[in-house]
Amino acid sequence: MQKFKKLIRLALTFSLFFNVNLPANSTEKEVKVYSGRHYNTDREVYKKFAEETGIKVRLIEAAGISLIERLRREGKNSQADLILLVDAARITNAAKADLLQKIESSSLENDVPVGLKDPRKKWYALTRRVRVMVANPKVVDVSKIKDYTDLADPSLKGKVCLRNRKSPYNQSLVANQIVNKGQEATKIWLKGMISNVSKPFFPGDISIIRAVSKKKCGVGIVNHYYVARMLAGVNGRRDTLYARKTSVITPYPAHVNISAGGVAKYATNKAEAIKLLEFLASPEGSKGLAAPTFEHPLKEINQNQIVKNFGEFTPDGVSVEELGDNNSIAIKMMKEAGWD
Repeated sequence: MQKFKKLIRLALTFSLFFNVNLPANSTEKEVKVYSGRHYNTDREVYKKFAEETGIKVRLIEAAGISLIERLRREGKNSQADLILLVDAARITNAAKADLLQKIESSSLENDVPVGLKDPRKKWYALTRRVRVMVANPKVVDVSKIKDYTDLADPSLKGKVCLRNRKSPYNQSLVANQIVNKGQEATKIWLKGMISNVSKPFFPGDISIIRAVSKKKCGVGIVNHYYVARMLAGVNGRRDTLYARKTSVITPYPAHVNISAGGVAKYATNKAEAIKLLEFLASPEGSKGLAAPTFEHPLKEINQNQIVKNFGEFTPDGVSVEELGDNNSIAIKMMKEAGWD
């Protein structure tokens, strides 16, 4: 019975391959993508790639951590050609686990900015996400909250809400603070902020935005595009009304995370995988991925008016590699601070 339940869980975790239709006169070349991104709009980008190149895109989607576990389990028998993951730690951990291979591409080197690509050429960023704060002006003084460190102020006792420790976005935020301010300062910040938390910790960013709007807490930390999606009505009218009650605060400078891609170590369609990765990281491809999801492309801000209303942001300069390198330290410090 236990084995049967496990098989059912696996079946629910992984979707069937999604095939992008090709023109009638296309060749049979293909690229198999394991993706931790879950946006239907991504498929429009794959479709355009298929139409332009004649290369069929076969897609399987699952949670990032599940994809990494699957790659490890499959080993040389893996069907994956291209791996797409969200969060700095996920993609850097995949590279460290020897699940990705080094590739040579002048296009990728030119299109992806420094700090958003692997110095060893195993992965490249595709889109950017800004970790912002969302606050309710009727609960907290928004003018006094300018940086993540302000959430440790005693005046916010019981007014801070956070996503749980397992969130890779929060792990990368703490890693970011370690790089920027050192371990001791980060420990002090964590201790103060966690003491201000209105528990329990939340399972996702959207639930935090809802809680802030309902005055269950006064301020939380989320990725910017979650707020934008709610304001745009993607989640329904009720969530739009919730989001309108909040204010978005972008620290200066801000912590920026990514979604990224790399070629699988045992890719059987390596040339096709590189072509797709080059397409996704190109100005056209990056914008194609980011625009409808309210993320930022690699070299400009999202031009959607909702996102533009959040204001300009300045990345703090911490590289994705540094975020990955400090991930394990960040998790340990979060646990020690009582971040459940």
